[in-house]
Amino acid sequence: MHRIMLVDDEQNILNALRRLFVSPSLQDTGSPKFQVETFTSPQQALRRAEDGVVFDLVISDYRMPEMDGVAFLKAFKKIQPDAERLILSGYADLGALVGAINEAQIFRFISKPWHDYELKSAVEQALAHRDLLRDNQQLADQVRLQIGVISKQEMALRRLEEESPGITKVHWGEDGSVIFDENEVSDDAAQEADKWLNSTK
Repeated sequence: MHRIMLVDDEQNILNALRRLFVSPSLQDTGSPKFQVETFTSPQQALRRAEDGVVFDLVISDYRMPEMDGVAFLKAFKKIQPDAERLILSGYADLGALVGAINEAQIFRFISKPWHDYELKSAVEQALAHRDLLRDNQQLADQVRLQIGVISKQEMALRRLEEESPGITKVHWGEDGSVIFDENEVSDDAAQEADKWLNSTK
């Protein structure tokens, strides 16, 4: 199942997008294909991304009063660089968006109002691209492990970071204990790191 974040300051737009993602045409038979979270505030969405919840895809509106979509996606990329990013906007914004899209490495621009088929296609392509990059990284890590470029521990740390962004950013005490900064690592991430560290002893 892929986890998707939707960000738009208009609740009715979020409702329409959510309906699209839970429609039978976008679901696998017998089980949900997407887990969708919606936010009207880009700042709240960034805080959620910092909580260690991994998103495969984030779709943001461009024009929002709190923070424009490109600034939001750039900030999101710093927290979760592996998530694919799409932006929704009217054609009137296209000129202003071109440079910013490249700067934030946005996968695709979707015009508003969108066509359901176009949006579905863009989402499927973005998620397929993300899955391919992840699979390639895992294969590359296995090759590096086999030829001795990285250790099993480094590979395990990469997996932990992929599953829970920020989990490996810990501080070590003089006695070898792990000191967690509450501003950097969530409680869930701290518990996961403790489990992993205990399993390696």
